[in-house]
Amino acid sequence: MRGSVTFKLVLIAAIGSFGLTGCASTARSGKMLPPATYLSEESAPGEDYMIGALDELTVFVWRNPELGAKVQVRPDGRITTPLISDLQAAGKTPAQLAENIKGKLTQYIEDPLVSVMVDKFQGTFSQQIRVVGATEKPASLPYRANMTLLDAMIAVGGLSQYAAGDRARLIRQDKATGKQAQYDLKIARLLKKGDIGANVRLEPGDVIIIPESMF
Repeated sequence: MRGSVTFKLVLIAAIGSFGLTGCASTARSGKMLPPATYLSEESAPGEDYMIGALDELTVFVWRNPELGAKVQVRPDGRITTPLISDLQAAGKTPAQLAENIKGKLTQYIEDPLVSVMVDKFQGTFSQQIRVVGATEKPASLPYRANMTLLDAMIAVGGLSQYAAGDRARLIRQDKATGKQAQYDLKIARLLKKGDIGANVRLEPGDVIIIPESMF
């Protein structure tokens, strides 16, 4: 029952966020993404990472450790640290949040040096990868640097028994124009035949839709 509810919530979030009405059809776009090329492993968030709800943070104040804390961002996007309550964290980079905390602490100590580190991250919705449809565990996944289609499929447990993996699609929104683009994916070819050319690089906000086979 819990898995069914989770699936429905993820599917509704994906469709509602991207306006994907009608995208569950089997029509192909004819557009393909280039194969992912190897890059050095980078699993930690970069400087432009946007903090999201439920991220776990470490706030460090140099020479004033009692003002630092390990905190989890609340569902409302806020955190509370010593001397500071209900500070908005979600939607900011770690550097921006550190600067905000510094500004709050200047009324208590002179020229505080503050750093914020992300220990466990979920990211904002716009930075998550959403995998919906015929997979073992439909989910929203926190985006990681150099993340590929294979990484996402491993995280959701692969294709379900009746999945039409080679008719899957990826929906990507162009941040510059705000327009959506649809790309064809060959997930079955990747997972069952080991065709590494079918492995593509993902970007924050991508939605992967996997239909079921018609027979």
